Amino acid sequence: MKPDKQIPKNIDEYIATFPPDVQAVLQKIRMTIREAAPNAEETISYQMPTFKLKGNLVHFAAYKNHIGFYPTPSGIEAFRKELSVYKGAKGSVQFPLDKPIPYDLIIEIVTFRVAENFKNQK
Repeated sequence: MKPDKQIPKNIDEYIATFPPDVQAVLQKIRMTIREAAPNAEETISYQMPTFKLKGNLVHFAAYKNHIGFYPTPSGIEAFRKELSVYKGAKGSVQFPLDKPIPYDLIIEIVTFRVAENFKNQK
């Protein structure tokens, strides 16, 4: 996010800052996460759309050429094989905007993260 931009207060404001084609992808990711975690709270954290349920579940963000998806290192590790076709790091993966977004995989990862957060709840 550019420093001269105002920090969005919610996910709607965040999505509205992007071109219509990217907005459509971001809305679909949002709804996909919501489908997998209907009780999760939507917020902005680290200037990114974030879903929380018993702690952070996932973050996502749009960039020039990709969508960054941040399901924590455990979410990346659990789906290492499926995510191996994408660029990524310890706690993130990049879904290129010029390729189909793997919405079914996002559901699987979010479902895993929900179960993990409930399991780790003290």
